[in-house]
Amino acid sequence: MDDKKGFLGTEPVGGLLFRLALPAIAAQIINLLYNLVDRVYIGHMPGDGALALTGVGVCLPVIMIVSAFAALVSMGGAPRASIFMGKKDNDTAERILGNCFLLQVLLSLALSVVLLAFKRPLLLAFGASENTIGYAVSYLGIYAVGTIFVQLTLGMNAFITAQGFAKTGMLSVLIGAVCNIVLDPVFIFGFGMGVRGAALATVISQAVSAVWVIAFLLGKKSFLRIRRRNLRLNGKILMPCVALGLSPFVMQASESVITVCFNSSLLKYGGDIAVGAMTILSSVMQFSMLPLQGLAQGAQPISSYNYGAGNPARVKRTFFLLLGCSLTYSVLLWLAIQLAPELFARIFTPDAELIAFTGKVLPVYAAGLLIMGAQIACQMTFISLGKAAESIVVAVVRKFVLLIPLIYLLPRLMADQTMAVYTAEPAADFTAVLFTVALFTVQFRKALKKMGERKG
Repeated sequence: MDDKKGFLGTEPVGGLLFRLALPAIAAQIINLLYNLVDRVYIGHMPGDGALALTGVGVCLPVIMIVSAFAALVSMGGAPRASIFMGKKDNDTAERILGNCFLLQVLLSLALSVVLLAFKRPLLLAFGASENTIGYAVSYLGIYAVGTIFVQLTLGMNAFITAQGFAKTGMLSVLIGAVCNIVLDPVFIFGFGMGVRGAALATVISQAVSAVWVIAFLLGKKSFLRIRRRNLRLNGKILMPCVALGLSPFVMQASESVITVCFNSSLLKYGGDIAVGAMTILSSVMQFSMLPLQGLAQGAQPISSYNYGAGNPARVKRTFFLLLGCSLTYSVLLWLAIQLAPELFARIFTPDAELIAFTGKVLPVYAAGLLIMGAQIACQMTFISLGKAAESIVVAVVRKFVLLIPLIYLLPRLMADQTMAVYTAEPAADFTAVLFTVALFTVQFRKALKKMGERKG
């Protein structure tokens, strides 16, 4: 059993990263398709499909915030569990798992109460109109009841992949996605439930995934198990996890705020077509970032385990392999977008005017992709090494210190105000990457030196 547990510290890094990253990338793509399926079926509802689709679309920022709370616990707890596994301290790793599980349950119940009590004002604040609020409330009302399943699936699945069980983590997502694809048409069209059927299908599918995840973490195949004795909140265990999880929480939760900032500015300077293009741009970027996120998730257990084990050579090798793969992907994607931007636009719309407009602004908006691989590699490695303060700083700098102010500042400085809003994204990206790489270089050297001294 010890040999099996130690494979993160012994197998060749290249093959190990490939083996862990592929299922993680697949899980990211499946999860996106999971979210798209509801929209496809709802959009094809007879009569009021367009309004219903818009209503469900308004729920997405709220759902992103729910997902961010799952990341707050899981993306802080899972790397720390891997670190303690590397230290051969599975008791502490299991205490982290138990504490995070209980916190996830408590957060889920609190979120359900808040969403059910304030769903209408929340949805109106995120852009629902009198024509769409009914659909939005119907969807979110059912989704809120199943928040606990969403939280446990997203949150606890991270503890499966953190142990190196990437295929099992992918299956957790795949099971829910298949259930959703099957149940959506049954509830939406067969039972005539409309958007409520879509929400119910999602909740049931997430419940099936949650049962799968919890069953694995209770079973004998898992190196770390949920045990009753660890189901009590301990500040000394939880606070470092929550501190480390703040970075991904900020990254995900802030997307809702940034969407509002972009859309309000674009509506002011460019009208509806500029807002429509922004929807396509964000979709392209969201989809294109999935392989980068999957790569980073594949590297996390290797980096965390070997950091805990005091093996600086493997930590260094893992980072540079992740950096090389991430930069190669981001440069190739940047090149494809620069050469054929309208091709990407056609995936999302048949409208000739919108395609032409999007083709003009996409190369500018996506310019930062050229070096974005470095940002993802450095930021995820900060998290993998348990560097809470540094990971929070780079997240806050990119989103709040740079991007949001630039959205409002650049239109005052550039003649083409609409293009200025889109330019805020690459301007923030390039500046953030330079800052992150500089900070990472200093802190990574210190971490490697400290590991070497500890090992010696």
